[in-house]
Amino acid sequence: MEKPIEHHDEPRLSGAAIKSYASAAKIIDELLRHWWRDLKDIFKGAATKVSSSNSGPFHDFYEHLLAQGRKPTMARLTLARKIAAITLIVWKKEVHFDASYLKSQAA
Repeated sequence: MEKPIEHHDEPRLSGAAIKSYASAAKIIDELLRHWWRDLKDIFKGAATKVSSSNSGPFHDFYEHLLAQGRKPTMARLTLARKIAAITLIVWKKEVHFDASYLKSQAA
């Protein structure tokens, strides 16, 4: 039987905050619950940086969204979500980034 994850007022990424007996899914859920705002800010910041750059596959994806008639704010939101999805793919599958991930589904 798995031991429950300990809850703290100030979550820390350490062995004391997350029991080693917890499954990977429970750990991810716990991290997302406590760190959601930070993760959201990271992906939004990355999308903002990419949207103001001059080249690269993410910038091309952003420009494509604008060409489709999306408002810049919505294009950045879509880009942030795409960056988050690709980050999850790269992390879970332990693969390197491939620009084809940007074309994997219609935006």
